Amino acid sequence: MSEKNREGKRTARERLAVEREKQNAADKRRRALIVGASVVCVLGLAAVIGVVAANAGKDDSESSGPLVAPSGANGEDNLAIPVGKSSAKSTLTVWEDFRCPACKSFETVYRSAIHELTDSGQLRVEYRLATIIDGNMRGTGSRNAANAAACAQDAGKFPAYHDVLYDNQPPETDDAFGENSKLIELAAKVDGLDTPAFRTCVEKGTYNNWVEKSAAAFQDGGFSGTPTVLLDGKNILQDQSMTPAKLKQLVQEANKA
Repeated sequence: MSEKNREGKRTARERLAVEREKQNAADKRRRALIVGASVVCVLGLAAVIGVVAANAGKDDSESSGPLVAPSGANGEDNLAIPVGKSSAKSTLTVWEDFRCPACKSFETVYRSAIHELTDSGQLRVEYRLATIIDGNMRGTGSRNAANAAACAQDAGKFPAYHDVLYDNQPPETDDAFGENSKLIELAAKVDGLDTPAFRTCVEKGTYNNWVEKSAAAFQDGGFSGTPTVLLDGKNILQDQSMTPAKLKQLVQEANKA
């Protein structure tokens, strides 16, 4: 082998090693983004419990109506909003808070993979909504956004509106989602969602009690913070090697079984 050929092969190996290092670094950054941001949302949990306790027995006129669930909600007490085919062999349970920056980080990293798996019928996602940032930072944005998302579920637009809320998430300290006008404004980004029925649902807080029951279920579940993401009951974010590619691999293997 000529010296030129040996040099060419050595250079190719070096380039491959560099690319591998770049990919490993990118994976580490993605995991750190989610884990690091999760700390922010964990801090709200004790505050939420305190707020709930402090308000126990008080008459909240905004939440005094009957407890109704959005169309298609299922699971225990109808607290889960399903996305994807019921025939999928794998179920991803996602506990989220629309004000939580760690939840937005999770969505940024994993959204494409989740959409691909649900669209292909390989994965069913059950979204469960929490309100820990309302307790931590005060306000009603977590609850109001969750109510609006439930209203979008009635219109068959939950997945699209869910993504719009995260794409337009305000800073954690900004309770912009506490304003129903903002939630209605964002509905215009989803084709066919901004209707009189949706506006009435948002403005009346039709699902506020349902959201609060979901938030209570989150507390009772003993979870440490949002996002909490369970694949067939196993917390995938506790796996430091988890990536969107690995999630897809796990789901695809389950579907082959």
